[in-house]
Amino acid sequence: MTTDRIVLGIESSCDETGVGLVRLGADGSVELLADAVASSVDEHARFGGVVPEIASRAHLTAMTPTMRRALDESGLELSDVDAIAVTAGPGLAGALMVGVAAAKAYSVALDVPLYGVNHLGGHVAVDTLQHGALPSRCLALLVSGGHSQLLLVEGVAERITQVGSTIDDAAGEAYDKVARILDLPYPGGPPIDKLAQQGDPKAIAFPRGLTGPRDSRHDFSFSGLKTAVARWVETEQRAGREVPVADVCASFQEAVADVLTAKAVRAAQDLGVDTLVISGGVAANSRLSALAAERCAAAGITLRVPKPRLCTDNGAMIAALGAHVVASGAKPSPLDLAAAPDLPVDTIVVN
Repeated sequence: MTTDRIVLGIESSCDETGVGLVRLGADGSVELLADAVASSVDEHARFGGVVPEIASRAHLTAMTPTMRRALDESGLELSDVDAIAVTAGPGLAGALMVGVAAAKAYSVALDVPLYGVNHLGGHVAVDTLQHGALPSRCLALLVSGGHSQLLLVEGVAERITQVGSTIDDAAGEAYDKVARILDLPYPGGPPIDKLAQQGDPKAIAFPRGLTGPRDSRHDFSFSGLKTAVARWVETEQRAGREVPVADVCASFQEAVADVLTAKAVRAAQDLGVDTLVISGGVAANSRLSALAAERCAAAGITLRVPKPRLCTDNGAMIAALGAHVVASGAKPSPLDLAAAPDLPVDTIVVN
């Protein structure tokens, strides 16, 4: 590769329609040019969670306008695009199909290669847009509404291996369920984080799942914590006592952040890795980032956390991963590329 290349990224795995554009430099550097996102979260709020059919229809409506906004932001034309990356999975089947179909159409119309890439790998690759190249080996803690995973990254376009995951609810799911218990808005992360800053994190001793001496060192469990919150609140209500919502939020959030950061640091030490990347929607949580910074500093581990806008689902992260895949010389995906809702994390590009 001797010249710069423009890579277009399309993301539609859940309730955000994302289109990103990056410049892949001749030296392998990746520069963000545009990041346009349209969210359908408000359409799901009254249901307390994402409704797949609503999400799919929202992607259909938002895809073209979001593409136009990304192009306007970058000052580019579609004819400037040299390669297209699209989320092939994991995610909601119908939502993925919309993005994959759009990417195929643009690929054929522009006569440029198509790369169906992994959504989870995108969450890791997006950090390079802010902090530059990743070290040859690092650990990624991916925390979102659907994922709580520890990933060993040995080249973001070469090898990503899962070393730990949730055995039940993801951290983001637990936030949404606890928010519902407390009659807080959906999604639950932001309102709980805001109220937690007014409460006492030591007020209620909520359990830390899978932290016993015989439990898995790197896996997570948040279902029991969610149930413990529900039972505690129910007990207070039955006794006629007012529920201290801020204290519940602070104590719950402390339990989540405590487990996530402790296990991430432990995994990094077990694997001999000195860099931790935290990404995914929950990475924007104030207590998680603060506690991670504290514990990483104490352990001599470099912490990298992208800015909040890059942590949530977006097209920039897919464009970034696509750029790294292109730079690696990977074979493009075929035009009969299919959406893969259960795409494993170790499949970085489908070809």
